[in-house]
Amino acid sequence: MKHELCCIGHITLDKVSTPQKTVYMPGGTSFYVSHAINNFSDIDYALVTAVGDPERHVPEKMRSQGINVTVLPSKHSVYFENIYGDVSDERKQRVWAKADPFNTAQLPDVESEIFHLGALLADDFPPDAVRHLAGKGLVSVDSQGYLREVRDTHVYAVDWHDKRETLQYIHFLKANEYEMEVLTGHREAQKAAKTLHEWGVKEVILTFGSTGSLLYDGSRFYRIPAYMPRHLVDATGCGDTYMAGYLYRRAKGASIEEAGNFAAALSTLKIERSGPVQAAPEDVEKVLMNNDTYMPEIS
Repeated sequence: MKHELCCIGHITLDKVSTPQKTVYMPGGTSFYVSHAINNFSDIDYALVTAVGDPERHVPEKMRSQGINVTVLPSKHSVYFENIYGDVSDERKQRVWAKADPFNTAQLPDVESEIFHLGALLADDFPPDAVRHLAGKGLVSVDSQGYLREVRDTHVYAVDWHDKRETLQYIHFLKANEYEMEVLTGHREAQKAAKTLHEWGVKEVILTFGSTGSLLYDGSRFYRIPAYMPRHLVDATGCGDTYMAGYLYRRAKGASIEEAGNFAAALSTLKIERSGPVQAAPEDVEKVLMNNDTYMPEIS
């Protein structure tokens, strides 16, 4: 059976600290993407994850909520601490435990039109695993995990060691303004997007938090606004929620611009609550119709 969309990635233990409070919750790309997609009944979706035995209850609960989950063994689960200041776009991280990397031999024989790889740390997906999946479907990657190096529990931004080898197999790549500069050396968004496309990425997705996003397919740039939230609660998982919305709409045949606007609106609904987004397509449409937008020029 071939799914429309499959996310592969670790579920984490997250400690989220803001000036207002500290909460503990499951997290990670696979967690936020899966819950976001689970709001949309018209897509065939599957999750492949890996957790330590003490956290097996998390994917079991997700399965009880109707998410198609395959759980691989891991000695530990990933344990992140996310520390936010007064500005939601700014985050410090620490990693207290790492999970076992995914590899080609370990991955089950899952078939999908799109694979979204939820890399949380640089060694989660070696190049051969990406190449293997690219032979079966379109590969989507959020670059942030590949740019994280852990030293004594602290997370440092580093360049992606195997980027030129790996990017040629990636159809969708998301990066924020800091990650695009680390990857390409360019601070100018359009130059960064063009470089990533030249290296093999088919759809480049550059996000800029509360100022919107820029998409590039090799022939045209698409400027996507940010939709203003009614109130700001928790930004954790916003980037993953954006990609869930974007890939969902692209899998259903939407244009790049339509998918980008849907993704941005879904992210707005995420930031208004703690934990994964709970929003049906009609909720997203209300944001698209009613919320104010912010779209300053991006250089």
